[in-house]
Formats: sequence, C-alpha cells, structure tokens
Amino acid sequence: MTQTLLESGIEMPLLAVFTDFDGTLVDIAETPDAVHVPAELADQITRATLDFDHAFAVITGREISDIDRFLSPLQLPIAGAHGSQRRRADGTMEELDESLVAGAEEIARAIEPLAMAHPELLIEPKTGAVALHYRQAPDLADPCLRAMEEALQDHPEFSLIKGKMVLEARPTAFDKGAALRAFMQEEPFAGRTPIFIGDDRTDEDAFRAAQELGGVGIKLGPGQTIARMRIADVASVYALIRGLGDINHRDEPLLAETTAH
Repeated sequence: MTQTLLESGIEMPLLAVFTDFDGTLVDIAETPDAVHVPAELADQITRATLDFDHAFAVITGREISDIDRFLSPLQLPIAGAHGSQRRRADGTMEELDESLVAGAEEIARAIEPLAMAHPELLIEPKTGAVALHYRQAPDLADPCLRAMEEALQDHPEFSLIKGKMVLEARPTAFDKGAALRAFMQEEPFAGRTPIFIGDDRTDEDAFRAAQELGGVGIKLGPGQTIARMRIADVASVYALIRGLGDINHRDEPLLAETTAH
C-alpha cells in the first residue's frame, strides 16, 4: 500500500530536516575512510541550509570532525558519535564528561587483541565512543559481539549498539533521538516540524523522536522500522531534500509518494 504525506494529514510549511551520513548522504563503503562523497554534495547541502533557513543538521555515528572533513568547507549543526558530541547551530559545542572519554578508551583497548589477531577488523576510536567494524570479515560477527559484550561488563555507563556490520559502544545517556530532541529545543529548529532520514537500526531512536514531535521518520532501503515512510536509495535522499526545500518555500504539504507501514 502507498500513501503520501498529504494523505497522512501532516502539513509541513516550516521544516527542520535531520539526516544520517553513511548510507544516507553517501553510500556505505568497506571502511569508514573509503566513502565516496559526490563533488556536488556540499553544494546541495548549502542549498538545503538556505531552503530550510539553516534548520538542517546531520545526526551520525561518526565524529563531528569526520563530517567536517567530508563536507568542507561547510560546518553544519552536527550530532556526532550518536549524540555524545553535539555542535549547535550557533557553533558552540556540548562538552562530554571526561570519565566517558576515558571509558571509551578502555573499551577500545579491551578489544584490541581481537583486532590484532584479525587484521581485517577495524577499531574506530571516537571521543566518548568506540566502533568495531567487521564488514570485511562478516564471519567474525559472533566473536566481535562477544568481545564487545565482555569489554562493556566493566562499563555499565555504556550501551552496545548494533549497526550494519558494525558494533558500537556509546554512552547510555546518548542516542540519535535525544540529539534530535536537543536540537528541536534550540533555534533555528524550535517550532518546526522535524523530518529525520536514515538507513540503519541506530536511526530508529531518531525516527521515533521525530514522529513523537509531530514529524516524520523516513527509512532508506529495506528492513523493519518504525519510520512511517520509506525511500529507495541515496539518490532518492538528494531528490527528497530538494523537494522538501521547494515545499518549504511554497508553504505546501509534501506530495511525494512513498511506501507506508
């Protein structure tokens, strides 16, 4: 069955748009540094920030510095490491408790023996979080899970998050939904209707938050989700953002056809 946002009864003259990065703005690659960022992406996002009166932010598992590097010279409002890092629209940064930074470093050290024994695994340390990628060794999913679970036994302040061929330890108090809610309390997002676009299980918290705040979660690709709408691929994300920007100026409801759940 299909429906439109118009049929769902949601009108969105003023939008706040939030999007994941890997698998949403760019296709997923074998390693985090191997992603291909289209040359036109920065220009498209620049247009989007203008279309939405700067109410456009990235909410990602990556660190903020990674997104800045990929989208240079842009410096957007960003929640990084699943919300444990956050740069507000005014450029100010939320500071993370040093004990969480130290905890993530300890977890990274605890899983190092597994990565050393299997060079195809990749540990991605972050400020206040750590990810273990096994995309190049999917047969090691179970050993990776056991190693992360054991490492977290001494760190109850961290949660284990499963993504696409990646396991991540992040502070329990942070997730993408909490980051979206924090942005929505601040200018220029406050008072707008939130849209969150993502592709992974780690995006479900943000889908839920957006929808509880009267907006819409939009899932990219297959897989079970609580998002109310679905689109096909990264190219569709670009088209959707352009369309939402046009609608934001026309003060009309969205008419884009998507798959309903």
